[in-house]
Amino acid sequence: MTLEQRKTAFKSLGSYLQSPDEALKHLIKTAHLTNGWFTAEETAKAVKGIAAMLNEQDLDLWLSHQTIDTQQKTIGLVLAGNIPLVGFHDILTVLASGHKALIKSSSQDKHLIPHLINKLVEFEPRFIHQIEFTERLGGFDAVIATGSNNTSRYFEYYFGKVPHIIRKNRNSIAVLTGKETKEELYLLGRDILDFFGLGCRNVSKLFVPEDYNFSTFFESIEDHKNVVNHHKYCNNYDYNKSIYLINREKHLDNGFLLVKQDERLTSPLAVLFYEEYTSISSLEERIAPLSEQIQCIVTSEAFALENQQVGFGKSQQPKLWDYADGINTLEFLRSL
Repeated sequence: MTLEQRKTAFKSLGSYLQSPDEALKHLIKTAHLTNGWFTAEETAKAVKGIAAMLNEQDLDLWLSHQTIDTQQKTIGLVLAGNIPLVGFHDILTVLASGHKALIKSSSQDKHLIPHLINKLVEFEPRFIHQIEFTERLGGFDAVIATGSNNTSRYFEYYFGKVPHIIRKNRNSIAVLTGKETKEELYLLGRDILDFFGLGCRNVSKLFVPEDYNFSTFFESIEDHKNVVNHHKYCNNYDYNKSIYLINREKHLDNGFLLVKQDERLTSPLAVLFYEEYTSISSLEERIAPLSEQIQCIVTSEAFALENQQVGFGKSQQPKLWDYADGINTLEFLRSL
């Protein structure tokens, strides 16, 4: 199969996702039965995100340096399941590189990805020889595994003897200057609350100027208040609120999001940490050592930092070349 044939199939899948058939609509509506976080709204959002990725212009640009395929290797994939379809990009990259994808799906997302793969095989039947689902990885030449900081130690033990990419926990941050418009802050609300804040690209911490006034921020994200109607999110909100009240910890509360000053990057669900800075240069010094813990930075400012920087509302809309943890997966697969 040529690169052009693979790209044609990817574009066809993108078109299909733009206008889902009844089978996919049913999966979107019922995804919450497998994973309570996968509401129809959030699952549809994830489907639209992949559809937006698979457009002709971006596919051509992404694969513009793809050369003649090397010998096909079997790539073991351990997929995450924190947000819908989060592991699809790894599968796409393996297939685009001409290798075989040996896929261990997450039990939290076991219907959506197989459906997309089946549709891809419909568009290009020869992909059937490049795809295998398994409950236990074996016979692989390289591995791409995504998990927590705890599971990463097991991944290192089991997969350390072959070429590998092992991803750990990461969080995203936002940097505010105090000059943001209400529209920008509304979009920041999406960066914080899309997928209930469960993704590594979700903003879990703000860096704000000294004496920052949060009133405009809260006014601007008010339209996101329905997030608290989800019982799992609400349980986390109520729990963290009660802990802060019992311990008399200073925090802000708008009825669906708790905001607390804290130096840590990783905030509990339904909580947003913040930290004040005195200047952009001092902030760069503060953030630089945290590079390996940060997935992306949402801001309108320009930083001399390597982390991916995106505009407001864009953290959950990655392009094909916005690789997790800043590791170029396609280049890794080319090098095998």
